[in-house]
Amino acid sequence: MVKRNSGWILTAVGGICLGAGAVGLSQPAAVHPPLAPPPAHAPEDLSIAFREVSQKVLPAVVSITTEAKAREIASIDGDSGAGGVGGPQERMLREFFGNDPRFEQFFQRSPGLSPRMTPRQQGTGSGFIVDSKGIILTNSHVVEGADKVIVKLNDGRELVAESWNFDPRTDIAIVRVKTDTDLPALVLGDSEQMQVGDWVLALGNPFNVGTTVTSGIISATGRGPGINEREQYLQTDAAINPGNSGGPLVNLYGEVVGINTAISSRSGGYDGIGFAIPAKNVRWVADQLIAHGEVKRSYLGVQLQELSSELRQKLNVPYGKGALVADVGEGTPAAKGKIEPGDIILDFNGQVIRDREDLVDAVERATPEKSYDVKVLRDGKEVTLPIKVEAMPSDYTAALRRARANDQPTQESKPSQQVISKLGLEISSIDSQLAEQLGIEKGIKGVVVRNVKGGSPAEEAGLQAGDVIQRVGTQNVSNPDDFSAAVEKADLSTGLLLHIKRGKGSAFVVLKDVK
Repeated sequence: MVKRNSGWILTAVGGICLGAGAVGLSQPAAVHPPLAPPPAHAPEDLSIAFREVSQKVLPAVVSITTEAKAREIASIDGDSGAGGVGGPQERMLREFFGNDPRFEQFFQRSPGLSPRMTPRQQGTGSGFIVDSKGIILTNSHVVEGADKVIVKLNDGRELVAESWNFDPRTDIAIVRVKTDTDLPALVLGDSEQMQVGDWVLALGNPFNVGTTVTSGIISATGRGPGINEREQYLQTDAAINPGNSGGPLVNLYGEVVGINTAISSRSGGYDGIGFAIPAKNVRWVADQLIAHGEVKRSYLGVQLQELSSELRQKLNVPYGKGALVADVGEGTPAAKGKIEPGDIILDFNGQVIRDREDLVDAVERATPEKSYDVKVLRDGKEVTLPIKVEAMPSDYTAALRRARANDQPTQESKPSQQVISKLGLEISSIDSQLAEQLGIEKGIKGVVVRNVKGGSPAEEAGLQAGDVIQRVGTQNVSNPDDFSAAVEKADLSTGLLLHIKRGKGSAFVVLKDVK
């Protein structure tokens, strides 16, 4: 995957569902033992180390080619193609561009007579063998959407994959091939031991030129550039280019410490910033894909927010500790266990929670229907709650939206408006007309931000028109009078904590006097 300017594109060349379930070992096996620690007293010693590692690792690195058949795209009315998935998208296009003469031919097309077809697609990427019987690790985006996957081994043999399974949340996939002989396999190392400045080698098939080795260092750890839902990337300056996706990032012991996944680039090629999924995240997901063909996760049903410096100071939370709950889904394990928005989760089942990723990792790997002690910081006091986690639904975020949409509406009254001059904020109560206009879900309580004055404390805090303020400090607000009363009691010099809802998400902001 490549970030070009402000967006990300696949680093697999081209790019293309899920094949038959892979049944095999629950733990990727290794053929090669780790290498002895290399000396590093002279440049020639480092060169020898690179050479030895390359010789050990290269036999297990593979090139992957994918093919996807031409497919019919759904019509405007959604009555052709794969389940009508294109219908809503085309209706939206008609709404905005239906009167544009440049799109006249597109919208006058007869869906029944002229269904659109996607062209046949091909893509290339990389991977590496982790089991001598034919299990290969790669990226989800390399094989997702493919009808056929071909694996080219380092010795030149080409094998058609029997099956492939992938996890889009982490961008990890396994591919299974059948062979009469054992294959060379790599060891998954301990990515937690990698430190900034450590040497690494990146291997793969960039631009489909053939298997290539590049060198660099670990530039940073725990990166979250916003590529995937689950992130804790190793950052490296080892050259990674389109086609490298799915290849191994190895240490000087020849152990895999990451899967090369993405780059940040203005040119579309190597610009010195590459990202690899750390082995600690790969191992658990790979085990699940090998054993079940999918990843089975547990969940709490909370929306988490990063704790900024302002929030840590306001909530008195030490740095490097805690995950802030911004919202709790109705009917979820968190709601049943009495977790509340504003709680800061400090500990899950005895594991200290340093940040959002720590919590997600711990919860996802917990046993469904089992109760765990969760320690939270609430209004300055530590509280321990027994929470029974549940198996994550296939799309629980959509389920939350549907559940909330079925809520009974609150009793309506004529909307009132107030201008809070010292905050630079104009607010109003919520009625059905305003809720429909702004897309506010039924059952949401609070006050709506109608306008924000430039240069005001509200603007500095990041408030926007359309935000719904649900809580001021620890007090819930349901109308402008509630909000004004809560503000009058607050000391803006130390900051006013607001809990807001924006679109489908929630967040906390700190509002202070502008000096």
